[in-house]
Amino acid sequence: MARVRNIEIDDVAGETRAVYERIQREYGPFGNMLRVFAHRPPALRHIFGLLLDSAADAVISKRHLEIVLLTASKAAACAYCVAHHAPRLAEQGLPPETVERILEPDVPGLSPVDRLVRDYALQVTRDPARVTDALFARLREHFTEEQVVELTLRAALCAFFNRFNESLGIEIEDDALTDAAALATSA
Repeated sequence: MARVRNIEIDDVAGETRAVYERIQREYGPFGNMLRVFAHRPPALRHIFGLLLDSAADAVISKRHLEIVLLTASKAAACAYCVAHHAPRLAEQGLPPETVERILEPDVPGLSPVDRLVRDYALQVTRDPARVTDALFARLREHFTEEQVVELTLRAALCAFFNRFNESLGIEIEDDALTDAAALATSA
């Protein structure tokens, strides 16, 4: 159980409830995190509203998004986010071994652009002040400025979620545990 009480959907009203329901319906099994976020309706509405809007306009590919999210989550050792995003990355066609070893410099199964996205997400997560001009120039060879902003935003926001989930002891949902375990046994 999380360190704060869960707020169920029946206890949430108005626009906040609409976002809560939409996240459950469209974004995935993040119910335990939503139940804690519901303590702060503005955060739930705006942060998750941003995620829903970003999913709708899909500025970056789902594959690159999941590389960013899993890289940031593994770098932060956030069990909650790793359990959710490892299976999602596998759904994007990466072999389980790649998903498991995403932080390793010589991880197999990544294209050069995938590896660039991984390297950038890792740098943003671990030491953003040291993002080099060379790394940024390589990004600009493959991504528009809008896409680079989205990659950066999603890595930084994921680091926020990692800290939020770990600090508050958010438990992994059973569905996410099952999906993560199935992926681990296939690796």
